[in-house]
Amino acid sequence: MNTCLAVGLSSLICLAMAGCGTTAPAAPKPTEEGMTTLPSGLKYRVEKEGTGVSPTATDEAEVHYRGQFADGREFDSSYSRGKTARFPVNGVIKGWTEALQLMKEGAVWHLSIPSSLGYGPRGMPPVIPPDATLYFQVELIKVHKR
Repeated sequence: MNTCLAVGLSSLICLAMAGCGTTAPAAPKPTEEGMTTLPSGLKYRVEKEGTGVSPTATDEAEVHYRGQFADGREFDSSYSRGKTARFPVNGVIKGWTEALQLMKEGAVWHLSIPSSLGYGPRGMPPVIPPDATLYFQVELIKVHKR
């Protein structure tokens, strides 16, 4: 193999493995195409309708989720950890609290959460930058009534 080709391939492999500083590879870029916009600014698209109960703000939700930035970089994922997450519905960012109460058990939604319903101008350093719009795939597994 000639030296130029070897150096070129090595550079591509290094760039591909670098992952732009993230621990997870970039997923396809999220899209807002086909999303419904609520008065709050929250946007959602239903991938799968649920058939179970909807949580209230005081219930706990058990979910699987994937969080991404607009460029497709994943910043958090319960799927990657192989374990669902469980938390109070009113104990998360406003965009999640609003969306979860509209979902039913078994539903899978894609969310676009504006900064005002997320982490706002402060962000959540070092993971979430200031004023970031966040994209999530959320699967509501189970509602735990409190």
